[in-house]
Amino acid sequence: MKQYQVLVVGAGPAGLAAAHAAATRGAQVGVIDDNPYPGGQIWRGAAGSQSDPRAAQLLDALRTLENVEFLQQTRVMYAPQPQQLLVQTAGGSATLHYHQLILATGARERLLPFPGWTLPGVTGAGGLQALSKGGYPLEGKRVVVAGSGPLLLAAAATLKSKGAHIVAIIEQAATPSLLRFVFGLLATPAKITQALQLRAQLGGVPYWHNSYVHSAHGDGTLQSVQVQRGYEHELDLLQCDYLACGYGLLPNVELAQALGCATTVRNAQTVVQVDEWQHTSQPGVYCAGEGTGIGGVDLALAEGRIAGLVASGQQAQARTHFATRTRWSKFAERLAHAFALRSELRTLAGDDTIVCRCEDVCHADLRTQTSWRSAKLQTRCGMGPCQGRICGGATEVLYGWRPDAVRLPISPTRISSIID
Repeated sequence: MKQYQVLVVGAGPAGLAAAHAAATRGAQVGVIDDNPYPGGQIWRGAAGSQSDPRAAQLLDALRTLENVEFLQQTRVMYAPQPQQLLVQTAGGSATLHYHQLILATGARERLLPFPGWTLPGVTGAGGLQALSKGGYPLEGKRVVVAGSGPLLLAAAATLKSKGAHIVAIIEQAATPSLLRFVFGLLATPAKITQALQLRAQLGGVPYWHNSYVHSAHGDGTLQSVQVQRGYEHELDLLQCDYLACGYGLLPNVELAQALGCATTVRNAQTVVQVDEWQHTSQPGVYCAGEGTGIGGVDLALAEGRIAGLVASGQQAQARTHFATRTRWSKFAERLAHAFALRSELRTLAGDDTIVCRCEDVCHADLRTQTSWRSAKLQTRCGMGPCQGRICGGATEVLYGWRPDAVRLPISPTRISSIID
């Protein structure tokens, strides 16, 4: 058993900022993450490979502190007692005790079903980006990047740098919404610089806005995609080897819900409810980053610093970061409104289109159900290894359902870890 004054779950930007803020005030800090390297999804990989200098700065600072311990390749199973977490490590399991807990569990991609989306070669936009960062070979491969949000540009730039040929970037947001978002960037000049850098890296790549993937086709593997472009009635056919398609991000709130933290719905997403100090409804439990709402790395860093400072008893210092958090919260609101999903995406799935990939449940079996619970009981939708993390986001868009319970353990776990 290990004991920490402050335990942080998640080693992305929010978690690293929280750990640094708490540790520099003398707290004994533990940082849990299920990846081999800290950095989360946005700073995935070794610190030296990051284009954002803040990643290396934070990690270098944390590694010089003797009161910080990283627990990599470690995932939370459940809470056996108050102020305890049972975790699975690479070689076994352990019980971690804490006085204050900071949840920085990040987000995952929202994937939506359309005909052909289960073909080999169809991935999430962030998913293929992560694979490429891990060494997956894409040299010379034709890739269509589609979906919604700034992640598409970042993913396309990464894939291009790995040698892929980006056929086109397909953005579903309408032109007026994109223009309003672009003008809104004047309030955050740093984002203008980032956008210009991305566009420079993607010079010559077609960018189709007000468009979306209608269907994917291939004989055993992906060969082409049909795209509904603008208000035209004809579909454009694009030949490709990969389709990287993601419709924004969804907060990972399962651990917070399992701990009894209250959640709310904001911008059509279930998020953890926090006060001005990033404190949840549970005593001694804080939440920072995408778990409180999708806002990007700058908002995550601000929330993480506030949570870390408050958890280590430095409320006055935490207040100095409120203005930064407010500025990036406003950016997050503009982001959510600009890239809200269009209604046509709800009509793409045919009766034979699989919605729950784990249990092979089709749209025809689900559209007659009345709730998430009914669908689970009648069709096993959401009962597979992902526990609804993929189909849950899809059924929320298609049918308006939201999962109403969290099944333990939080993620797939070795039986031996629970027995130990």
